[in-house]
Amino acid sequence: MKSKITQQSSLTRFAWLSIAAALLTITLKTVAYFLTNSVGLLSDAMESCINLAGALMALAMLIIAARPADDDHNYGHSKAEYFSSGVEGILILIAAIFIGIASVQRFLDPKPIEQIGIGLIVSVIASLINLAVSLVLFKAGKKYNSITLEADAKHLMTDVWTSAGVVVGVGAVALTGWDRLDPIVAFVVACNIVWSGFSIVKKSVAGLMDKALSAEEQDSLLKVLEPYKKNGIEFHALLTREAGAKKFVSFHVLVPGNWSVQKGHQLLEQIEGELRNILPTVIVTTHLEPLEDPISYSDINLERDSIEPGINK
Repeated sequence: MKSKITQQSSLTRFAWLSIAAALLTITLKTVAYFLTNSVGLLSDAMESCINLAGALMALAMLIIAARPADDDHNYGHSKAEYFSSGVEGILILIAAIFIGIASVQRFLDPKPIEQIGIGLIVSVIASLINLAVSLVLFKAGKKYNSITLEADAKHLMTDVWTSAGVVVGVGAVALTGWDRLDPIVAFVVACNIVWSGFSIVKKSVAGLMDKALSAEEQDSLLKVLEPYKKNGIEFHALLTREAGAKKFVSFHVLVPGNWSVQKGHQLLEQIEGELRNILPTVIVTTHLEPLEDPISYSDINLERDSIEPGINK
């Protein structure tokens, strides 16, 4: 089985795939624009340039995130992924703004579209490439719990929807002869992809702010702990957070005070092992306390009450 570091570093191959797809689609869409003179296809090509920038950022952050913990970063570098996804979301928003501006300008000054058939064929081919790569990245992002790959996948899928809208717009112009349909569709597509960019930025900010694990994941944790409660073991001060592909969980375990250190240690090892089975990337920190000592209950809340050394409350 691959180590976590090796597994994380292997994710860079997906970033290289995204870079290759961006370069290829930029070429195809630029050719389609010059063939048709469509502002929709121009905006589509511009978004692919943004895709390339995002893919390069993703590659850089995945390389950093794969670095092991060191003296200055004791918990590793996994949070670097949030910077990548945040930039990716911002780039999507920037692309939407430029597409909107270009569409308004072309609406005010409409121009005929040329060689529609060839241009559409080239654009569809580029869109299919992005669709295939997006599905690969999304699957890998879910498998390896990588927010960077998920953000890149969503970005490429946004490009696919943009291309689909552009194709519809250009096709509508060919059928109706109304040139302003092209920039109208481009503007609608720009508005649509704003939401995708916003959601990615929001998720990145949540990660940087140490957002707790999802409700589903926390329920899974509690299900592991529940059977122990029936045997008189208590738990409190449960804290969770997520940093890229890593998840962090800490809590206190209260056992009878007459237990030996060895018995308490074995219990913690057993509990931590069960938690790692349901959340493979989790890092668990536990603290053993005696059930009978009142001070054990002074830290039930998120932060422990201030206690002077050597003095019990």
